[in-house]
Amino acid sequence: MFILKTLQEESHAAPQHGAAAEAAHAGGHGEHVPIIVEKLNEWLGPAVFDLQAKIMPPIYKVFGFMFGGNVWPGEGLSYEQYRGAGNLPIPTQVVMFLFVVFLALIILRFLRGRLSAESPTTRQQTFEVGVETIRSLLGDLVGPSGMKHFPVVATFAILILLSNLTGFLPDMVAPTANFNVTLALALTSFLYYNFIGIKENGLIGHLKHLCGPIWWMAWLMFPIELVSNMARILSLSMRLFGNIYGEEQVSGTIATMVQWIVPILIMPLGLLTALLQTFIFILLSMIYLGEVSHHSEEHDKGAALAAAH
Repeated sequence: MFILKTLQEESHAAPQHGAAAEAAHAGGHGEHVPIIVEKLNEWLGPAVFDLQAKIMPPIYKVFGFMFGGNVWPGEGLSYEQYRGAGNLPIPTQVVMFLFVVFLALIILRFLRGRLSAESPTTRQQTFEVGVETIRSLLGDLVGPSGMKHFPVVATFAILILLSNLTGFLPDMVAPTANFNVTLALALTSFLYYNFIGIKENGLIGHLKHLCGPIWWMAWLMFPIELVSNMARILSLSMRLFGNIYGEEQVSGTIATMVQWIVPILIMPLGLLTALLQTFIFILLSMIYLGEVSHHSEEHDKGAALAAAH
C-alpha cells in the first residue's frame, strides 16, 4: 500500500512537452493544470465538491488504509479553502481521460462516416492495419473464439494510444502519466480476463486452472499462481505509467533547458514509446485471455472426442 500511495503522489507531478512545461502549477502539489481542467473546475467544481463532502468522509473512514489516512483532505473545509490547499474537485487525470474518450468518439465517428470498400483513403487503410493486427493477434493468442474479445481489446488500444499521445498536445497532459489511470486500466484488464475464465470454465474450473497440471503439486502451485495473477495488476499499471511518466519527465526537463529544436528532435522517441506501450498492454491482456480461453477449448475438444468415440 505504501508503494501504491507513493506512486499515486509522484504521478501528479509529470511535466509537459515543450513550452507547456513552463506553465502554471497547481497549489503546492506542483501539478501542471491545463486550462481545460481549470475551466471545468470553475464551472462544476463547487457542485462536485458538495457531492464529495457528503460521500467521501465515510469512504475514507472505511478504506482509509488505501489512501494513507482516514480523513478526507476536504473534510471541514469550504470549497475555497479546499482549492487554496492545491486540491481539485475534478482531478486533472479525470478531465484528461474524459477528453480522450470524447476525442476517441469523434475520431471513430469521423472514420465510420468515410469508410469505402471501393476507394479506401490512406487514413482508412492505416486504421484497417491496426484492426487487422488486433484480429490476427486474437486469433493466434486466444484462438478461434478470440474475436468476441475484439471490442474490449480494441477499446484498450484506442484509449491507451490516445491517452499516451495527448501529452504531445499544447497545454495538455497524458492521462497515462498518472498512476491512478494506469491502475484503473490494469484492474479492468485483470477483472475482465478473470470474468471470462469463470464464465467459460466455471468457478471451479477456473480455480483448477490455477492449480497447475500436476494434481499432487496443487498445494504449492495454487498460492504461487494466485500471487502471480495478482502481481499482473501492478505489472501492467507500473509498466505503462513508468514509461509514459518517465518520457514526460525527460522531455519536460529537456524543454526547460533547451527549447524548440531538441524537444522536437526527441518527439519521435516519445511517439515510439506511446505506440510500443499501447501494444505491450493489449498484447499482455490477450495473452492472459488466451490462458483462460485455451483451457476451456481443450476441455470442450476432449468432451467432443469422448462423445464421438
